[in-house]
Amino acid sequence: MAAGRGAELLRPPTSAGRATFLELFFDLAFVVALTRVSQRFADVRNDTGWALVTGFGRTLLLFLALWLIWSHTTWITSRYEPERWVIQAVVVGTMFAGLVMAVTLPRGMEERALPFAAAYLTVMVVRPLVVAAALRGHPRRLVPFRLAAWAAASAPLWLAGALGPDQLRLPLWAAALAVDYLAWAMGWPLPWLGPAAVGGWRIAGTHLADRHQQMFLIALGESILVIGMVFSGTDYSAERAAAFGIAFLTSALLWRIYFHRAGLLLTDALGRARMPARLGTATERTHLLIVLSVLVTSVGYELVIDHPYGPSRPGWLLFVVGGPVLFLVARMRLEYEIFGRVPRSQIIGLVTLLLFTSALARWVPMVGLSVVAAVLALVALLDALRSRGRPLEVTASPIGRETSGDRDSEA
Repeated sequence: MAAGRGAELLRPPTSAGRATFLELFFDLAFVVALTRVSQRFADVRNDTGWALVTGFGRTLLLFLALWLIWSHTTWITSRYEPERWVIQAVVVGTMFAGLVMAVTLPRGMEERALPFAAAYLTVMVVRPLVVAAALRGHPRRLVPFRLAAWAAASAPLWLAGALGPDQLRLPLWAAALAVDYLAWAMGWPLPWLGPAAVGGWRIAGTHLADRHQQMFLIALGESILVIGMVFSGTDYSAERAAAFGIAFLTSALLWRIYFHRAGLLLTDALGRARMPARLGTATERTHLLIVLSVLVTSVGYELVIDHPYGPSRPGWLLFVVGGPVLFLVARMRLEYEIFGRVPRSQIIGLVTLLLFTSALARWVPMVGLSVVAAVLALVALLDALRSRGRPLEVTASPIGRETSGDRDSEA
């Protein structure tokens, strides 16, 4: 399949699995973007009822649009050789569009909707056409054509939402994003051609794992930035200093729980998988949830450090407790994807947090964050006891096992 015109653009089997400096440079735009997402989440932390739901939903939609841009770029650099100038130009161009989305994001659902949508559509429509042109006569050129066709189909919804009445923006953009994600899940099917399922693509699995781990660390870095910025910008007090310390401990525990076994062996699992793209598709969705959970949790840090003993509001539970709950759910999913099991420690942690939630609604935010840190510490301790003295297991993912008919001719 690698022979023919445009084959020099494909990532060869001997290509290094580690992310290139270009990709690390590309991630800088998403450092800014994740910070802006966290800021928008923080803007709704004191809302209640329908205002909280719609405010959270608007920010979630913008985050999902950003994630689609980042994730597609990661798949491009896992399929194509990032040292080729065409791919480098594509990545740098995407970085600029991502930066435009980042700087417009704080008002991306308001007066800056048009530049946000324009940057998004430029990447989704123009980028695959550039890749298809660079592939020339190679059979893989049909895949980026599919992406461009489906992105063009959802483009009227994006533009109508950006240019139309404000009250229609959320439903129109939600429909457009649903089309984009559904197209991805179905393999961008076209008449007479059928789908090109992502699970059958030929990719560098170790590279994909590396990129997912890096994005998790970027999200954690954003949470550390929030902790430092909020504490440095408020009047010093012993209560705020204690909240600062507990928030940092919580981030450290998230790091520890993620990289214990499953997160650490993600690269090995994708390297061993007979169908790495299938496992990569599953872990990509899991990391979407993990990154989102860290961003939501960081908003809880800001709330608690600002007002550690302030009045309790229903909305703060969504961030202080909801973020860690989502993290444990996603981490359990990752464990299953890597080992085919669900760890008891994380089930215990999840159930404990859910049982405490109603009681925490009556306590001050400092108590909520302290309980979350204690539960995560328990999960980390149980993980350490279970694996003490045992070597790293061999990954045994139930996903990514090849069966007949899995591979697509355009892969």
